[in-house]
Amino acid sequence: MISFSALAKILEGTQVQLAADRLVRDLVIDSRKVLLSDQSLFFALSGTRHDGHEFIPELYRKGIRQFVIERPLDVTPFPQANFILVKSGIGALQSLVAHHRKQFNFPVIGITGSNGKTIVKEWLYQLLSPDYQIVKNPGSYNSQIGVPLAVWQMQSVHQLGIFEAGISRVGEMENLQRIMNPTLGIFTNLGTAHDEGFTSPQVKAREKLRLFHGVSKLVYCSDDQTIEKEVNQLNIPAVTWAVERNAHYQVKLQQHQISILHGTKVIPFKLPFTDRASVENVIHCIVLMLELKYEPHLVEERIGLLRSVPMRLEIKQGINGCQVIDDSYNNDLAGLQISLDFMGSLKRKRKSVILSDLLQTGLEPSELIQRIRQLLNQHAIHKLVAIGPAFYQNREGLKLNVEVEVFPNVETAFEKLNWDQFQNEVILVKGARPFHFEKIVARLIRKIHGTRMEIDLNKMVHNLNFFKSKLDPGVKLMVMVKAFAYGSGSEEVANLLQYHRVDYLGVAYADEGVELRKNQISVPIMVMNPSEEGFIALVDNNLEPVVYSVPVLKSLINFLQGRPIWIHLEIETGMHRLGLEESELPGVLELVKKNPNLTVASVFSHLAGADEQKHDDYSSVQLDRYLQAYQVIQELLGYRPLRHLLNSPGLLRMPQHQLDMVRLGIGLYGINPTSDQVDQLQPVATLKTVISQIKTVKAGESVGYGRWGKASHDMKLATLAIGYADGFSRSFSRGVGSVLVNGKKAPVVGNVCMDMTMVDITGIDAREGDDAIIFGEQLSIQEVAAAIETIPYEILTNTSERVKRIFFAESI
Repeated sequence: MISFSALAKILEGTQVQLAADRLVRDLVIDSRKVLLSDQSLFFALSGTRHDGHEFIPELYRKGIRQFVIERPLDVTPFPQANFILVKSGIGALQSLVAHHRKQFNFPVIGITGSNGKTIVKEWLYQLLSPDYQIVKNPGSYNSQIGVPLAVWQMQSVHQLGIFEAGISRVGEMENLQRIMNPTLGIFTNLGTAHDEGFTSPQVKAREKLRLFHGVSKLVYCSDDQTIEKEVNQLNIPAVTWAVERNAHYQVKLQQHQISILHGTKVIPFKLPFTDRASVENVIHCIVLMLELKYEPHLVEERIGLLRSVPMRLEIKQGINGCQVIDDSYNNDLAGLQISLDFMGSLKRKRKSVILSDLLQTGLEPSELIQRIRQLLNQHAIHKLVAIGPAFYQNREGLKLNVEVEVFPNVETAFEKLNWDQFQNEVILVKGARPFHFEKIVARLIRKIHGTRMEIDLNKMVHNLNFFKSKLDPGVKLMVMVKAFAYGSGSEEVANLLQYHRVDYLGVAYADEGVELRKNQISVPIMVMNPSEEGFIALVDNNLEPVVYSVPVLKSLINFLQGRPIWIHLEIETGMHRLGLEESELPGVLELVKKNPNLTVASVFSHLAGADEQKHDDYSSVQLDRYLQAYQVIQELLGYRPLRHLLNSPGLLRMPQHQLDMVRLGIGLYGINPTSDQVDQLQPVATLKTVISQIKTVKAGESVGYGRWGKASHDMKLATLAIGYADGFSRSFSRGVGSVLVNGKKAPVVGNVCMDMTMVDITGIDAREGDDAIIFGEQLSIQEVAAAIETIPYEILTNTSERVKRIFFAESI
């Protein structure tokens, strides 16, 4: 560890205050994710919509005593703290870790590419961990901040590092190379991800390859001639493999196995995967292991044990009203902190943790137990279930201020745990792979059929930040979570939005707001369609109704009997849906002024055609009508409520009219709400089901109700566990719709049934239990919607609540 007094020279900064010369153990860049210790060092980073310096008083109160700042600051309120002033917080973070990296001489494998970085890293960890003490990125921490936080974990007890690096623009990789300084390399592939940051594929390849400056050898597939050319120009020592061209390792692909010709030797390998991406990733691992002088039989043995690796933790619906965070594939200190931080973002009152021994930390048992206790206490855990021989041998040190159960192995835990004790809480299940904690997850989750909607929370955060980047300074953000958050799951989405400090949430009906309040959502909530029977719920749950008509206002006043409430006035400007007409405003405002318990929080309207240029003139008319109405309202009220008019397409196409707040809806879910090209949005939801049965239908036979399906040839037919009761519309019947099975389209045969759908998988390599994608990244929801002449909104919101939602995240 480094002392604070040594930092100024390393960071090329100025020591502003040295209260006590403490060691630096933990690096912190997010005030919400802090390991509270006087040995933590907080980097106050400034961005377009956040400023880490604002959180220094709060962190000081919590016990943080070491800070790196980017601008001069009055430090007199912080007499016990240390401060260093630097030009760039991120630059200082990177310089510190680059200095740390120089202290170690063991090999480091660096991995980059467009896709497959994380899976190759995790597979290499599985393959090599029997022989090495390994340090690696937690999750996919591969960014300008993530890589430094990963490399900071390096200690003298480690024997090998495996780190991945990702970039999105020119100039970034040089920083990561300086921090990681790999001795070996893998370039996975060159795809289209982040194309917007580079002028050509050649430039992108060249920039990524800068990671491998100084490596002794780089493994890559030389079938990609762009990579091949840039590797040669940069003169990087390389070991190549290829299917179509000459290479050091010549690969012949066969079903479920490959043969590799190296020199005069042909080496066969059976593979546990058949999809193209997994095969490519496995070959990278095989070639690297052969270059590390592993015997082929040992490589094949270990490759055969590889399994799909969940790259992200998952939130699943659990028994007895619980939420289960499934992070059962991986357990280390950095990963534990990430998972606990994520758990803290879910505003459940009770939190339990089921935890396995942490392997390969390099820490003495007493120090490791102390770190674990510190993390668990800091995150207000109510119960700990610890499993593993190391925990069991050191169980006295695990005593917390909460209930703790310790078991030597999973089998004993299964036998002795009272599973019914878990009630209406969030349960983090975090285990190292050898403990097979997937069995525990299976015991805790609700048993629901195989159709599920997968929601990528990291992509949702990306989309949220994209729209935030469009906001002018001071403009607030309301996010609509009505209709079960557009089919995605209101509670989980609202938790995420609250964590990221949005200003308002919008729901359609009061009962949606009530559910959010029950789940500890404290953000202001606007209710767009209040009804008289729901008024009591508004008051009891601090919800803010929209007033769109005089009768609604009068009924609300009569019900309130002087009790205070915030309201929102909706103005009719041309949508002709709901809203107060201009002629009604004087009467409405007179009622509001006579009832001082009513406070107008905002005045808003809806644009009818913000998504298309052809309606821009009409949108301008609506804007003029709205501003005229607002002027009248402001003058009569004597104060200035918030103004908001733009929705997602409005923000993208007419950002000059942001006013005081904008409303984000379908754009949050990665669906472009305009007719314009918007490449930066990432689709959040994937709807999947499973193949229940595969059978052969002879030519001429019929399929399904009404015999509407006809086999024109001998057909391989798959029955899927999804139907119109799940939201897969009957309109997809008779070949109108298709699903994706192992990367190939399979058309619907006959009519969609209530709970099942039949598809033609002739010519597709598939098995019972395989997934079928209804919509997702490979089969866009826009394409699916267009097939039945509807819009993505309808496809999303029609997905039944009986369909299990699984939420993925690496870190939020």
